[in-house]
This record gives sequence, structure tokens and C-alpha cells, in this order.
Amino acid sequence: MNFQEFRNKWFDLGCINSNQVYTWQPNFDKNNMSRWTEKGLLLKLRNGYYTFPEYKSKSDFAYYIANRIYRPSYVSLHSAMAFHGMIPESIVQITSVTSLKTFAFTNVFGEFSYKSVRPDLMFGYDVKTMSDGRSLLLAKPEKALLDLLYLYPFYNTVFEINELRLDEDYIQKDLNTELLNKFSRQFKCKALEKRLKLIFND
Repeated sequence: MNFQEFRNKWFDLGCINSNQVYTWQPNFDKNNMSRWTEKGLLLKLRNGYYTFPEYKSKSDFAYYIANRIYRPSYVSLHSAMAFHGMIPESIVQITSVTSLKTFAFTNVFGEFSYKSVRPDLMFGYDVKTMSDGRSLLLAKPEKALLDLLYLYPFYNTVFEINELRLDEDYIQKDLNTELLNKFSRQFKCKALEKRLKLIFND
């Protein structure tokens, strides 16, 4: 098989798992992936995952990668909050929540971090359609905030909450407090409830 045949088959998928390739063609030469990567025809994302260099120019493709190469997971925490406009968009790392172990890696698309939660806390996210039609799992703003306060317990003073630089207009006008409180109860965490009250000066 030459690279053009491979590209025609897999380009539209965007993110390729080598197991998919072997299922499609059991006799596929695994050395091809290494050779094509060395030539710059493929980009390695992590062990067993690849994409094509054309996707490097797509601004939101890194979010798609975050979902694909460590599953189950959804983009949350600072990344989702910035996406929703809750905090300034100076985010250098894409942060996600997973029911698997905590994990982190770096590739040409940036830094990716995954924080582990109990399986019953894997809720509160939407399926968003990206600019190229792909699907992305992204935390609702209310869940992103709760995930952050739950996973980063140092946000337990007014000073630390202020360091988040939460957009006051968003908090007052756009945040669904009814949904926020509903989600908060599902955590069954008194410490989280106390941190949440600091935001609303209760």
C-alpha cells in the first residue's frame, strides 16, 4: 500500500487509531506509520494515534483530539470555561475530565491534561458540532465550573476565587443557577458546596 491509498481511506476520519488500520487491513506493515511520520506525511499524537499535518491549521481540532485519544472523556475545567466565555481565553493546556486514571501528554497540537473523577460524575456535557462537522464532547458551563472547584480544592478562599477572573456578567446573566445547584447536589460533596458559595458571596 502506498501513502496516497492510505490517505484516501483515512483522511476524513481526522484522528486515526492504528488498531482501526489493522482491522481494515490485517497485513498492513506497521513500519509504514513510522516511515510516513518521519517524512512528515503523518503526525503522531500519542502511541497508536496519528493525524495528517493538514489538520494542524484547524483552530478547534485540538479539542477533537482531546476527546478521541483518551476515552471516555470530555473537555471541561479551564478549557470549557474559556470556550464558554466564563474566563479569559489565555488557556495553554486543554483540560478534560475522564473516568480513567489521571493522565497528561504533549504533542504538536499542544498540552493535554485529563483529571479523573468517579464514573457517576461523568455527566453534564453536550455534543457540540465543530466548524468541520465533527462532534465534540464539551462540559456545560455549570459542570465545567463544578468540575474545577471539585478537582482543585485550593479554590477555597475569596482570594483564590478572584484569581479565576470569572466574568461577572456571565455569572450574573448567563449561568444557569438552577442547573448549577442540581449538578452540585449530584457530587454529594459538602466542601464543593462551600467553595461554590464563595462565588456568589453567600
